Amino acid sequence: MQNFIDAYSWVNARYLLEGLWITIEVSVISIILSYILGAILGLIRYIKLKYVSAIVGFVIDLIRNLPLLLIIFFTYFGLPNIGVRLNPIWSSILAMSIFESAMLAEIIRSGISAVDPGQMEGARANGLSYWQAMWHIVLPQAQKKMIPTIVSQFISLIKDTSLATIIVLPDLMYHAQIIYGQNSNYILPMFLALAVMYFVVCYLLSILSHYLERRLA
Repeated sequence: MQNFIDAYSWVNARYLLEGLWITIEVSVISIILSYILGAILGLIRYIKLKYVSAIVGFVIDLIRNLPLLLIIFFTYFGLPNIGVRLNPIWSSILAMSIFESAMLAEIIRSGISAVDPGQMEGARANGLSYWQAMWHIVLPQAQKKMIPTIVSQFISLIKDTSLATIIVLPDLMYHAQIIYGQNSNYILPMFLALAVMYFVVCYLLSILSHYLERRLA
């Protein structure tokens, strides 16, 4: 019990919270960037532009079948070879945005495809242009279908930030490693703290998902 009391001292707790803030910061920026890029790529795949959609589809499939850790290594260790140097935070954001945008592109493409084609035909028959119909009629319906899957993907992204510890991203996992590296008796308390913190963040995101589903129902 004393190990837990000592492990959760104010100094250690504050250090963990600093790591949690970095985790949230990296996750939020990655979520925003990956959603924007994923939406663009998903639309390109859906509308089937000649050659362009095929190339985009190949790139998406390539990224989806690569380990995220490999992409993190590439952004941190590979890009400097071509003159692009990023710190661990921005390397992690870039890697996760690339990886997640490929995942989201397929989710968005599938969500749009799941909307009844008659919705688009009806909108066009009422005088809307293709993009007006897509924006005002098709996408809102598709978004409602996609919310659970997209949120699940975002939850995975939050947990995957721990992989960037390997490039010394000062996130929650890295800060916990620093603490129990100084005292091996803190290993179990730190793992328990990590489990609680990751659970709270991901569970809050799940609650938000259910709220949005109800509002859009």
